[in-house]
Amino acid sequence: MSQPTDTATQLLDRVQLHLETIYHATPLGQSMAELAQEILQVMRLEDCESTPEPHVNYWSQRDAIVISYGDSLLSEDEKPLVTLKSFLDAHGEGVVTGVHILPFYPWSSDDGFAVLDYSSVNEFLGDWNDIQAIAADYDLMADLVINHCSSRSLWFENFIRGMDPGRDYFYTVEPDADLRDVVRPRTSPLLREVDTAEGIKYVWCTFSHDQVDLDFRNPEVLKQFVSIVRLYLDNGVRVFRLDAVAFLWKIPGTNCLNLEETHEVVRLLRTLVEYAQPGTLLITETNIPNRENLSYFGNANEAHAIYNFSLPPLLVNTLVTGNNSHFKTWLMSMPPAQNGTFYFNFIASHDGIGLRPAEGLLSDEELSVLVETMQHFGGHVSFRALENGESRPYEINISLFDALQGTVAGPDTWGIDRFVCAHAIMLGLEGVPGIYLHSLLGTRNDYPRVENTGQYRSINRHQWNFAELEALLAREDTTHARVFRRLKDLLAIRQRQAAFHPNATQFTLHLGEKICGFWRQSMDRRQSIFCISNVSAEVLPLALSDINLIGTDDWVDLIAGTHFQSRDEVLEMQPYQTLWITNAEDHAGKPGP
Repeated sequence: MSQPTDTATQLLDRVQLHLETIYHATPLGQSMAELAQEILQVMRLEDCESTPEPHVNYWSQRDAIVISYGDSLLSEDEKPLVTLKSFLDAHGEGVVTGVHILPFYPWSSDDGFAVLDYSSVNEFLGDWNDIQAIAADYDLMADLVINHCSSRSLWFENFIRGMDPGRDYFYTVEPDADLRDVVRPRTSPLLREVDTAEGIKYVWCTFSHDQVDLDFRNPEVLKQFVSIVRLYLDNGVRVFRLDAVAFLWKIPGTNCLNLEETHEVVRLLRTLVEYAQPGTLLITETNIPNRENLSYFGNANEAHAIYNFSLPPLLVNTLVTGNNSHFKTWLMSMPPAQNGTFYFNFIASHDGIGLRPAEGLLSDEELSVLVETMQHFGGHVSFRALENGESRPYEINISLFDALQGTVAGPDTWGIDRFVCAHAIMLGLEGVPGIYLHSLLGTRNDYPRVENTGQYRSINRHQWNFAELEALLAREDTTHARVFRRLKDLLAIRQRQAAFHPNATQFTLHLGEKICGFWRQSMDRRQSIFCISNVSAEVLPLALSDINLIGTDDWVDLIAGTHFQSRDEVLEMQPYQTLWITNAEDHAGKPGP
């Protein structure tokens, strides 16, 4: 038998330390060293020979990720994953580098987030060959639905029968346990009574009674998910979205949110994927208040990226009120991401506009006005339960295009410009952008789908007939084509700018309530871009002297192509216009580090 390498021995020790933190209060039937060895065997790392380099940025300004369900685009006589790749190949070149395919596994509810079988591709969508084909040309992001699985899965059926695997995979608790402080995003009862071969048990259901929470106190559950990670890596996945990971570890008597054991599981997974496939990334999906969300960066040793959950509600609020004060305050408070980490910026997704991340940033009255405005534009509101038995708005369900079709004063004619402005602001920010497919296409609220499914979130989960969509995009006068073209143009410009590297410097500008501005500077300090947006429906003056342009440089607006001859110019900014003003010498952009 060969002796382990020094690297393998160091990795074993490191994994063992992770496990000791996770299971410090949990009696196990084996030693931590044995468990660490088993986990490394599952990941095929028992003989690893190379150590990943820390604090590496595996991303650049060229990166942008499209977010889509596997069946958002449908064609006759073709699997949806094939159609999705056809769309990306036809329209994504020079625009996007990656795709997040939302759960593509067999599922029973919640449009994929109640997984029946983690090891299979939903046969309606395609198969692993289709996944591999997409991964060969794009950075593939996939969901690791790690907190819960379907109540109709084999694991849960075995739990009911008292059989392996599954018998002790699910978190159970007595109904008289102290659960008063538990934080969760739903109003349904937390516990579900289940009649099993071993008697009545009460399983924990953070989200719905079809989504039963897994019990990571059992190391067999952890090993199962390590094997799932290995499977996905083998099939080309390079970015793992850790779905609802903040709820992973439970201790009655606490809020069961963001517990230290949860953070350590993320650290363990990061260690494993970095050794298994350098450049593989973890993104935590933690739809929680901003400060708690930031904690998942750790010391650049947890998530490579965190969803910037406060961005959607703050940016939508900015554009419907015409006031960027709260957005600017938040922007100034955001710490720069260390090398080896980045913000994952988005303003729309398959879910709604989360309101918890705006808590402490917008007042209750301002949140109420935002909710009412979205309802006027056809949106719905989902609620969560509070400790006192009351409920509170948790999420606004609406397509982003409809959300921005007016202001608090009502609908107006600036909808497309306001919508594009939102994306121009997002694309300029520090971080990597994720753009929901339906935002890229300017998709409207899908009321029939809500009626058919009975789920508010379906309003923003439209399924396009691909031939009809292509016909609409081919006609320049359609709203979909206009939106698509303008967003693609912004993405193409962004890719060429070194100052838009996800880790390039960012400073907030102070230009009044109605003009949003920030300054980006490339990591080599050769390029500056001043990102300035009029967030109101008014024509506003902008004095170039207010943004401190260096007099020896030539300056140009990357979007309109306008050159500025003097720092003393006063521009007229049109409603919802964005300027990306850069020093002309470097405006083509140097490659990011």
